[in-house]
Formats: sequence, structure tokens, C-alpha cells
Amino acid sequence: MVFPPRGDKRGGYIMKTICLYFEIHQIIHLKRYRFFDIGTDHYYYDDYENERSITDIAERSYMPALNALGDMIAQHGKYFKVAFSLSGTGIEQLEYHAPQVIAKLQELGRTGCVEFLAEPYSHGLSSLANEETFALDVKKQCAKIEELFGQKPTVARNSSLIYSDDIGGQIAAMGFKGMLTEGAKHVLGWKSPHYVYNCNIAPNLKLLLRDVELSDDISLRFNNAEWDGYPLFADAYIDRIARFPEDEKIINIFMELSALGIAQPLSSNILEFIKALPVCAKEKGIDFATPTEICMKVPSVGAVDVPDTLSWVDEERDCSCWLGNAMQREAFQKLYSVADRLRIANDPRINQDWDYLQASNNFRFMTTKPSNVGLDRGIYSGPFDAFTNYMNILGDFINRVNALYPLDIDNDELEGLLTTIKNQGDEIEMKDKEITRLKAKLEKYEAEKPAKKPAARKKAAEKKEE
Repeated sequence: MVFPPRGDKRGGYIMKTICLYFEIHQIIHLKRYRFFDIGTDHYYYDDYENERSITDIAERSYMPALNALGDMIAQHGKYFKVAFSLSGTGIEQLEYHAPQVIAKLQELGRTGCVEFLAEPYSHGLSSLANEETFALDVKKQCAKIEELFGQKPTVARNSSLIYSDDIGGQIAAMGFKGMLTEGAKHVLGWKSPHYVYNCNIAPNLKLLLRDVELSDDISLRFNNAEWDGYPLFADAYIDRIARFPEDEKIINIFMELSALGIAQPLSSNILEFIKALPVCAKEKGIDFATPTEICMKVPSVGAVDVPDTLSWVDEERDCSCWLGNAMQREAFQKLYSVADRLRIANDPRINQDWDYLQASNNFRFMTTKPSNVGLDRGIYSGPFDAFTNYMNILGDFINRVNALYPLDIDNDELEGLLTTIKNQGDEIEMKDKEITRLKAKLEKYEAEKPAKKPAARKKAAEKKEE
């Protein structure tokens, strides 16, 4: 692969550009569910903890951070751009318990300076298990984004930036222009994340790679007094970007929105740092752009070969935090063993449970590997406790699926039966509409009959007189 030389028309016409992106996702907390609850209790969630946690994060992080970003847009206008993605499960929690966050995001969306990206609705691992389920998961989230914010996403990101060549191919087949993923050293090698790349098996899909160091300096290290870079100031941060080689123009800074207020408390002046970034960037001739703007304007310098999955989690930047031990793999395989049946059935009564049980956090709680980021397991005392509780819930859930759609009916037969039922339902609906139409026509005819009789009698009388 050859990078464009300095001044080349492919890389020289665009200013250095920061792509700033925030993820919003909320854990759905499961309740303590014991073996003897299987078959008797079909509700799996800790409503108190879900309300408490989303209310807390909205007050301490989301609203202050979004207000700060709104102030930045008001101050800098179209110069400042920012992107968000929201998991469907996170949206549901915000709608229930913190609708002010949704309202603020809608307000920001109307400025024309904000882009909303696609991602799996469930924030799950379906991309590693079932291609059709993954496609439906993303499509469902896109529909929700379009409903809430009036934008049809054109750039996607997977849960925790999970990516491989195959996943890129799936995303490209869905019609997306670009995808966000991790600028992992073991993938890039000597290459820089500051270029636009493309998927190895789908050249039309642009890839924006996260600058790991610049992103983690804000999201993980900003308030760490023992860090060599502490304290971090906006002018010094932007100076580092300005000193990158001239051809390295695309600086992708991706993180969770909760980094602003939770991971890095507001008392650390994290919002003042963020608000100063566009001021300092403008002085250095550095621009801001959304992912779609970059994908549309900036050509790829070449493909990135990613045969194995990568993510933005832990030092390994792989999927071992979710699927690294036997417990996780057993839970994962059992969950997705019913994926095809659920997709075919599309039963609204169990689809919500399906979304919540897919969430990657459920598998993260079962990890046995050390992490450089603290892991709060909530009600669980350890990975085995998390595994046991989840498998009890999963056992009840799968029993419900099997009761609705028995295992002795294979997937093809089930699809045929459900198609027949749907067609019969559609036919009944059409006949009901026709009956309603004919009834209305008859009622109109009956209503007009008395009005016509006097006129007919008058006409007959006039004819007799003649």
C-alpha cells in the first residue's frame, strides 16, 4: 500500500480534520433469578436498578455533556461537528426514565451539526453468530434512529467497535458508506490510523479507525494524577494533532459519552477541556467533520486486512472479554441456537427479551481475564455467579420459545406455517376491508333512497297532467 505523497490531489486538498464520536448505551440489569424460578417467572429485570442507574448517569454525565456540546455548536456554528450512536436498549431506557436526554439529542440533531450512526439495536454479538440476525438488529436500530431524529444512518459501528473483514462485508451489503472500528496496533502494524481505509472484501466500504492513544487520553486517563500526561490541556492536545505529518489528516476520537462525567468526573474539568478543543483547533487550522462527510470527501488509501475480529476493549483489542472462557462460549452458543427460529417467528411478545438477553454486557460479566478498566459486576459475586444467573434466565426463555414453536417443527416447516398463517391473516384483513367498504356503500344507498322518492312522485304527477 502506498500513501499519497504530500501535496497529492488525493490527500492534499483537505485540512486536518477531527472526527469526534460518542456512544450511548445502557446496561439492562438482570435480577437475581434462581433455578426454581424457571417456568414460573418470565420477568427477568431489576427495574429499580435500571431506573436508578440511568437516572444517575443522565444527571451526572449525559445532560451536562450534551449541554456542553450544544454550547459548542452555538458558539462555533457549522465549524464544529459531532457524531453519536445509541443502542436500541439504551434508547428504551432513556425513553422510560430520562426522556430529557432524547429531547436534548433531538435539539442537537436539528442544528445540522450532528450525525447519528447505525449500530445493533441490542448492543449484542450477533455479528459473530448469525448474519441474518445481525442485519435485522442493525435495521431495527436504524428505523428507531430515523423515527426519533429524522436521519437515515449511512455510517455504521458495531457493538464495542467489533470488526472483521466478514463483518465489513455484511455492513457493506446493507448499503452503508462507512464503518467505525479500532485502530489496533496488531492490525495496523506500521500504518497510521490517520487515513481513510476500506474493507478488504468490500472496497466501497470506507473505514474510520479510532486513534487509541488520543481517545483513551480523554476517556481513561484524563483525571489520573499518576499519568505522565497529567494534567492534560486542550492547547497541548491540539498541538500534538497539529504536529502529525502533513498527510495524516483524519483524526478519529471515539469514546463513550459516559466518559464525560462518569469515567472522568465533572470535577476534573473534563467539560471545560472538551469545550476548549474547537477553540484551539481553529487556531491551528484544524477542522471538524462527521463520519459521513469524511467518507464522502476523502478517498481511501488502501484496504485493511482484518481476518480475525478486533474491538476497542482491553489490551488485546479482541473479543476475548466476551467469549474468552468456556462459560461465555456455552452461554453464547445456547443463546444463538434459537436465533433462526426467533427471526422466522418474529413474535413481539418475546422479541424484547431477545434484545435484552443479547446485550454484550451479559457475557462481559462472566469474564475471568484481568482488565485495565475496572469491571462492576453489579449483583454478581464473580464470573460463575453471573454465568449461573444468566443461564437460569436463558433456560426459561428458551423453554418459552420451544413452547410456542416446538422443536419437532424444523425451521423450514416453521417458516412455511407462519407464512401460511400470515397470508391467511392478510386475506382475512382484505376481506374485512371489502366488507367494510360494501357496508358503507349500502348505508349510503339506503340513506339516499328516501330523498329520491318525492322527486320521482313529482315527476310522475307532472307527466300525468300533460
